[in-house]
Amino acid sequence: MAGGSGERFWPMSRAQTPKHLLKLISERTLVEETVRRLGAAVPPENIFVLTNEVQLPGTRAALAGLLPASQIVAEPAKRDTAPAAALATALVRARGGEGATLALLPADAFIADATTCAVQLGAALRRAADAGAIMTIAIKPDHAATGFGYLEMGEERAIGPAGTVRQVKRFVEKPDAATAQRYLESGDYAWNAGMFFWRVDTFVAEAERHAPELAQFIREFPAGEFGAFLAQRFPVLPKISVDYAIMEKARSVETLLAKFDWDDVGLWTALPKHLATDAAGNSSRGAVVVAGASNNIVISNGRMIALCGVKDLVVVETADAILVCHRDSVQNIKQIVGKLPIELL
Repeated sequence: MAGGSGERFWPMSRAQTPKHLLKLISERTLVEETVRRLGAAVPPENIFVLTNEVQLPGTRAALAGLLPASQIVAEPAKRDTAPAAALATALVRARGGEGATLALLPADAFIADATTCAVQLGAALRRAADAGAIMTIAIKPDHAATGFGYLEMGEERAIGPAGTVRQVKRFVEKPDAATAQRYLESGDYAWNAGMFFWRVDTFVAEAERHAPELAQFIREFPAGEFGAFLAQRFPVLPKISVDYAIMEKARSVETLLAKFDWDDVGLWTALPKHLATDAAGNSSRGAVVVAGASNNIVISNGRMIALCGVKDLVVVETADAILVCHRDSVQNIKQIVGKLPIELL
């Protein structure tokens, strides 16, 4: 799934180039990093990217040479993740039938340990195929995060070389700080990474029970050219997340505990662990000089940025805009975006 807006990464993130199309951490975009990582788990011809019409040219350009244009599909309207899940399932059903198994993954997470990730993705696909359960990946929390949804985990279902599979008792919305701390201390909660695995017939059966419009869309999706069908039928699907529509109501959901690193890279303040950092705690990329400055995050995309005697700032330069923000206020960048002229969006 590569269709988000990534407004918290303004001014680099724009409508046509959101977070997954940015080179935030390496010389590759996040979507390219994701596709290359998946190439170790499944054949390239089985990798599809779901984006939107506005981001289609940028996504195709980012993945040129990795995937053919036919495997990069633009959703004709923004309908949230449940319709995206239905479209993914329909595409796989058209190619592999009711018994085919798929993974639905976000394009904008960063995972350095690609080898372990590929092993566990393969294990999750096999478990979904064999057990008939909807599978997820659980990320063991290392701090009491309030910006992630959580999975409450139950009994162990299987233990193998690829990791431990546990029952998912429930999906939990983003908690407040005190609740997140309780989750961390209990050991029975994990971050929901938004990675899902299911067999086509498993998902269709759940959709028949809880979201029949999605099931009908999947069953009627054509095996051949689907452009006209998608344009007509996708925009009228219910706008709802896959968590609400299916996951929270499904008969059997299991999770595989991740052994690999995972970073949602949701805010500018997530970058220091991936960037060069000096002795004063300044993390930077590009043309940056500092004097008497500390604990700043500084990104130059061309012009020189010079910081003197300041601390705890986020400074990001692009050709047409500059962001200056306190580190503690990065969650509020969306408020700035809402006030910008359309040419800067």
